[in-house]
Parts: sequence; C-alpha cells; structure tokens
Amino acid sequence: MKYSVTTSLLALACCTAQAQSAIKVYGVADAGLVIERGGDGATTKVGSGLASGSRLGFKGTEDLGNGLSAGFVLESGVSIDTGASGQGGLTFGRQSYVSLGSTTLGTISAGRQYSPYYKVLRDVADPFGDGLAGQAANLMVPNARMDNAVVYATPALAGWSANLAYGAGEVAGNSTRKRTLSGAVSYSAGPLAVSLAHHRREDALASTHSRNSMLAARYTLGAYQLHAAYAANRGMGTVGGSVLGTVVTGTGVTTLAGSGTSAAGPVGAPGAASRDLLLGLCATFGPHSFAGSVVQHADRSAADKDARQYGVAYLYALSKRTDVYTAYARIRNTNGAAFTVGNASDDGKGHSAINIGLRHLL
Repeated sequence: MKYSVTTSLLALACCTAQAQSAIKVYGVADAGLVIERGGDGATTKVGSGLASGSRLGFKGTEDLGNGLSAGFVLESGVSIDTGASGQGGLTFGRQSYVSLGSTTLGTISAGRQYSPYYKVLRDVADPFGDGLAGQAANLMVPNARMDNAVVYATPALAGWSANLAYGAGEVAGNSTRKRTLSGAVSYSAGPLAVSLAHHRREDALASTHSRNSMLAARYTLGAYQLHAAYAANRGMGTVGGSVLGTVVTGTGVTTLAGSGTSAAGPVGAPGAASRDLLLGLCATFGPHSFAGSVVQHADRSAADKDARQYGVAYLYALSKRTDVYTAYARIRNTNGAAFTVGNASDDGKGHSAINIGLRHLL
C-alpha cells in the first residue's frame, strides 16, 4: 500500500511539471475629448478608446511539453464614457479563441479573431497602429475581425512567415455563403518588413462578394519608421464613404489597438472598385512620439467619389504604462464621398477631428 501511494504522488508531480500554466488579466483604459467638424455639424464629446480600444481581457497558456502549448484569449470591449460593453454588447466581442501551438509547426486557433489582412494594416502599413484620428481605417477597409474562424500561423523561417484564416459562413445547404477567407505572407529581416495580404468576404447573395488585396512595407531607420501601403478593392465596402469591419498592437506610435465599431454595412454596387495609397512616418525620441500619414482613396466607379486624408499625432509617455496624446485629421471628400474621421473605437461623424486623451495600460 505504501508503494502504491508513493507511485501516485510521483505521477502527480510529473504531470504538474509538464502542465505549467499561467493566466493573465490585462486591459486598457483610454478616454479623451473628441472635437468634430463638418458632416452633421460641430460636435464636442467625451469618447472612449481614441488611441486604443478600452478593454478587459483574460489570456492563458499551458506548457504541454515537447514544444507544444495550449492557450486562450477572452477579451471584452468597454466604453469608458458610459460603462457599456463594446462591439454591440458582445460579452467578449474583441476576441475569444482557443489555440494549440508548436515551436516547430506553428499555431492553430479557433474562435473570433483578428484577420491576417487586418494585422498587416495595423502592424505594417499604418503608422498610427490603427488608432487616433489619423488611422488608415478611416479610408481603407480594415477587415478586422472574423467570426467562426480557424487561423493557422506558420513559424518564421529565414524571415518568412504566413498567416491563413478561414471563417465559416454556417449557412445551411451552402458552405460558401457568408464565409470569409483571409491570408498574408510576410518577410521581416533587420529594419525591413514587407507583407502581401488578401481578404475575401462572401455575402449571403452570390452577387455581393468583396475582395481586398494589400501590399505594405515598413522600414526602420534609427528613431524613424517609414510606412507605405497600396490596396486594391472590389465589391462591397469600397465606395461611398463607409467601410466594413471593426477597428487593435501597432508597431507605430500606438502600442495597443482599438476595439472599433462596425460600419453601417455593405456599400458599393457589386463589381465596384477602388484603390488606396498610404504614405506615413512615425518617430520616437525618449518619451516623445510623433506620427503622420497621407491616405488617398481613389474610387474607380463612374461616381468618382475620391477622398484624401491628412493626419498627425503626438504622444507623451508619462510612464511605461501611461501616456497622454493629441491627434488631428482631416478628410477631403469629392463628388459626394462621405468618409468621416474616426478613431480606434468610433467611426466619427465629421470631416475633421481633434483627439485629446489619456491612456493607461492595466
């Protein structure tokens, strides 16, 4: 009997050693003043999540041994100004997924997640890291989140990596309806990062698909980062001043990304096309960070609803976890285009906006 008890204790100790786990509670509290002009008229309001979407999250990992690990993320958006839940009231609307990773084979995850296309826009293309008034998503389609998604991320090999995602449409009798396909191939070596991304969303009706392709590059030169991107869009979400998707960790001046809000829905006739061009710069000197960009949206339809955005931002780090910021952006719409200046958590209602706020990382 004594031998049996000792053996059980040894077996329990061995399992514990191979199942090291860690759970982390994290979050962002971000709020500030938004001053909008144009559109429906002058508006001054208190907003939540201007630079980064306010949130409360839980994530965990477990070491399974032999280079394997399991993990999960549950992240809820919060509107600091009202206390309401973000993402339309979803409990964990920002992210909710479970993952299995291998040091040699990569990571596969399932649940509500950011698309590979969006990660390229956020991390490579946009010097604002998809936050504040000058964010690229004011004119460019972000394609941020995917429901019912299975995502596979390869390990990096000689600087190359890939990220592939499939979002099930879950329409009975037709597996292609409402499904989403997204992918990106990236190369990173030294100061250079280049990514090619593609996103395809298929609506319930066969005639209303959308396709977005983007080539983005980021080059680091000392304290400066140069950003450039070119996107080709076809189908819904490409014209008229409203883009689809929701708008989160940037490599520019914003360290975490926004929760975003969904735009009004599909816009643009089937087959409508547009092109986007972004040029940007960000720089960091001690506690001071600066960002600026120009984004040109060229509508290829007969309506010719073009738009151009100019944006600048300044952030001052009070500590490693707290900063204050201000940003300004203006959009020039032509031929009836109605793009508006938003931020990480709001689509905005004006053609220009000023942000002044405080962000604290929990």
